[in-house]
Amino acid sequence: MPMEHRVAVLDRETCNFKKCQHECQRFCPPQMMGESVIEFGEDGFPVINETTCIGCAICVKKCPFDAISIVNLAQELGSEKVHQYGLNTFRLYRLPVPKKGKVVGLVGKNGVGKSTSIGILSGGFAPNLGNVEAPPSWDEILNAFQGTELRAHFERVSQGNLKSSVKPQAIYMIPKAWQKPVGELLDKYDELGTSAGLAADLGLKASLDKLPSELSGGELQRLAVAVAAERDADIYFFDEPSSFNDVYQRMQVSKVIRRLADGGKHVILVEHDLTFLDYVTDYVHIIYGEPAVYGIVSDILTTSEGINSLLEGFLAEENVRFRDAPVTFDVYSSQSEQPDSPAVLEYTKMKKSLGGFRLQTDGGVIRQGQVVGVLGANALGKTTFLKMIASQEEPDGGEVKTKAKISYKPQYLTTDFEGTVQELLIASVGMAWSDGYNMQQLLKPLTVDRLLEKKVKELSGGELQKVAVAVSLLKDVEVYALDEPSAFTDIEDRIAMAKAIQRFVKGKGRSAIVIDHDIMLVDITSDSLVIFTGEPGREGRASGPKRKEEGMNLFLSDIGITYRRDMNTGRPRVNKPESRLDREQKAAGSYYYLTREEAR
Repeated sequence: MPMEHRVAVLDRETCNFKKCQHECQRFCPPQMMGESVIEFGEDGFPVINETTCIGCAICVKKCPFDAISIVNLAQELGSEKVHQYGLNTFRLYRLPVPKKGKVVGLVGKNGVGKSTSIGILSGGFAPNLGNVEAPPSWDEILNAFQGTELRAHFERVSQGNLKSSVKPQAIYMIPKAWQKPVGELLDKYDELGTSAGLAADLGLKASLDKLPSELSGGELQRLAVAVAAERDADIYFFDEPSSFNDVYQRMQVSKVIRRLADGGKHVILVEHDLTFLDYVTDYVHIIYGEPAVYGIVSDILTTSEGINSLLEGFLAEENVRFRDAPVTFDVYSSQSEQPDSPAVLEYTKMKKSLGGFRLQTDGGVIRQGQVVGVLGANALGKTTFLKMIASQEEPDGGEVKTKAKISYKPQYLTTDFEGTVQELLIASVGMAWSDGYNMQQLLKPLTVDRLLEKKVKELSGGELQKVAVAVSLLKDVEVYALDEPSAFTDIEDRIAMAKAIQRFVKGKGRSAIVIDHDIMLVDITSDSLVIFTGEPGREGRASGPKRKEEGMNLFLSDIGITYRRDMNTGRPRVNKPESRLDREQKAAGSYYYLTREEAR
């Protein structure tokens, strides 16, 4: 039997030792035989001895607050531990490998070590190799990486001659740290003389005289990208640069990042948008594990291999499965198979003016069992359109004709609710939330079942998003209106959410309208598409629902990118700019991979 390396983690936020009977200690078999496995520290929290723990996980099952995680890993991983934050806390195994002149992507669930990897590789802190009590010297660290590509990297870090530039994840801190105009911030950190060009490339020229506090989330994100890119560094780190940006803006950001790598720099990118990741990276590391418990960095893979392995949930080279089932993609839209489904909602041509902005929409029909995806740039009126459909706002002209009840999930969420997630579910939909179908088809895939005892006000952005989607879908209505359900969620959650929305809506015989900037999520969930065009902030125009192939072709041609189907998984893949396939598809006017006829 192979030796195992034990990982025991205590979640101090959920552990409530004052309100339990110390079940973790009382029911531990070795403890009952006189072995010291679980003792209580001076602060009252349990401390688990990973050496004497036998990995039976009885403490996990007996803990009334689900605060303990016990994981048995292969023994050889013990020697590959890179960092651990403290006793019975998260630990990371292995590290990504930067490549000169290449963009290396990091992809995986939230909480499995992507930001920790950036912190170590950028020189933010030294890896302790799991020695929490007696951190190693730099000589010991260098010896641990002897014979690897990272040895030379850490030599430069230890000598202080590696210059790193980091675009942080927490862009909301920028207005707190800088209260002067945006242009002055760009000038302050412009070490390459590129600030003016970056402002133009990233659509920030109109924002130069504004304060950071006056910027939208997307503008703040692109400002952070500009500041990171204009510094003279050896290695650049971009942590989730696509957040808050629409597809067009993500393409702008990708070109800036790509330019750094093409100039001979090392670039590391953390990203949850597979389209963005596919478009900009050369290589990928998958980081898998248990969020807040442990993370393992895979070997480096080409982007195609890495994304396919992520979707498959299996790393062939390491013989590791990290997801129960692979993600599959339909080759063509199913909407054309059900043209006679009864209409549940119809709307005429509509108009809406908001200040200096004007929105015009074509009319359309939404049918039972249909999921309509909505794509378009920011500030074209997509949210306003959804609010009119959901009777949250009245159009200035035209009307929505329906007797259907509609459940609306807004774009911006609040945490005003006092109580736990379970109490919110009960308050929103009664006890129906817990029936078998809802639990198996919705709450478990979204992992909301693991959040039931958590206070709503203590949820992370991604957790709050999943709860909001679940609450919306659990309501007894005919139409669900979901505005950006993927916001703040990681790639695993997006895949699970896209599948759950599609399966749940169709399983219930309901209908849905979904706005999102993640093309993969829209591709998985939708049967047809509404496409927004126009001039952001001034004028928006919305098409009626189109067949998915037609709508996606219109949308992608406007962006100027082409898609093909991956031969192994069927997933949509972005063609590299000016590649043979990119040129051929553009010449043929076929921006959106296979048509039904080609699929045959």
